[in-house]
Amino acid sequence: MTELHTMSATELARLVRQRTLSATEVAKSALARIASRNAEVNAFTEVTETRALADAAAVDAKIARGDDPGMLAGVPFAAKNLFDITGTVTLAGSKIEQRRAPAAKDAFAVARWHEAGAVCLGALNMDEYAYGFTTENSHYGACHNPHDLTRIAGGSSGGSGAAVAAGLVQISLGTDTNGSIRVPASVNGIFGIKPTYGRLSRGGSVLFCPSLDHIGPFARSTADLAVAYDSLQGDDPHDHAQAARPVERVLRTLSTGIGGMRTARLVGHFEEHGTREVQNAATTVAQALGVAAHVELPDAAAARAAAFLITSAEAAQMRLPDLRTRPDDFEPLSRDRMLAGAMIPAQWLLHAQRVRAVFRDQAWDLFRNWDILIAPATPTVATPIGQDWLEIEGERTPLRPSFGVYTQPISCIGLPVLTVPIQNADGRLPVGIQLIGAPWTESLLFRAAAVLEEAGICAAPVAPNFQ
Repeated sequence: MTELHTMSATELARLVRQRTLSATEVAKSALARIASRNAEVNAFTEVTETRALADAAAVDAKIARGDDPGMLAGVPFAAKNLFDITGTVTLAGSKIEQRRAPAAKDAFAVARWHEAGAVCLGALNMDEYAYGFTTENSHYGACHNPHDLTRIAGGSSGGSGAAVAAGLVQISLGTDTNGSIRVPASVNGIFGIKPTYGRLSRGGSVLFCPSLDHIGPFARSTADLAVAYDSLQGDDPHDHAQAARPVERVLRTLSTGIGGMRTARLVGHFEEHGTREVQNAATTVAQALGVAAHVELPDAAAARAAAFLITSAEAAQMRLPDLRTRPDDFEPLSRDRMLAGAMIPAQWLLHAQRVRAVFRDQAWDLFRNWDILIAPATPTVATPIGQDWLEIEGERTPLRPSFGVYTQPISCIGLPVLTVPIQNADGRLPVGIQLIGAPWTESLLFRAAAVLEEAGICAAPVAPNFQ
């Protein structure tokens, strides 16, 4: 039989439901793999072995009774360490949160996967308070890219991306404010989705910037991402940002193709600042989806600036008491950005919100004619850990904020984005491409991703070093 860590979530769940494998057998295998390989990537901040074995035993007991074990029966998963996991301290990548009591109950998303039969293996490394793009965490150590251990795993959901790419779990939970699902998906060579703002509940998670925060899953195939996404949906009365939308099951739509779908490639801002390798990947995806035109969002750079201002101001307000009393316990980079955010004049924020509204209207105009817009997810492949500057075509910019150059404008207006991985040849590192849709059109993005995967354009095998 194929080694369990390379199997898909959908295949594992099928075998567990058929009793070809037991959920306990799968959990023990995954725990052993984490014990032997996690030190190389530093994806986990805590492994919940006792819970994992109990969850797996409960799945096996359901199957023995003839009960439905769920869509994700026995599938190993882990969550970014800003989601509450019962009995575990929710660190949010910080030193300050070590003082918190262990969570009394699971976050809504963790509970949804538990109800679907998935088995929780632990909490994952991240940038402090989700403020970063590299997961070079000074408190818990840098997260390493499974494709090249000297390089970053992206952020802020770096542990979530690395754990899936290294085959430590089949699916993982992350969050995305300015690109924190899309950047790790890109540099780790896996699939990830940032749904429409308000689609999925953030209940039981540590918020970073409430007006921009999303949650979403990572996976190594479109089908796995679809079943993970489907399982996360549901109404949470405690998350007031969640929109009242009907549940949208995307798994059943994957085979319907993209006939009649109108696709365009974003240029202008979205073809500047990036390496030729990244732009070539976008061209490959555009050609495969039959792109009919190149289009622009004229105020993309201004929208990115607005996202910077809104993020830093909201993040500062969330952490202001600790910034005043425990500044030395923050990571220096995140602390300094928050302190700057606390001093942003009100008129700047008002202007940022006006820019946001204008940019939203520009996007709405495009979606009158197009169903999917295509753009790179990152300006380059994963960079070396510790590198501070990014130089592309003679332009030198600070590396950490530059990784959001293509993701932040889209975050500013809450659009759904599915990132698909291009595995470059000759041992070169992977890169991701954003499939961007109008609000509430996630099913279209999944259909396009399935077409790309079926054509061999996109793939997300376990990283070669970890197969």
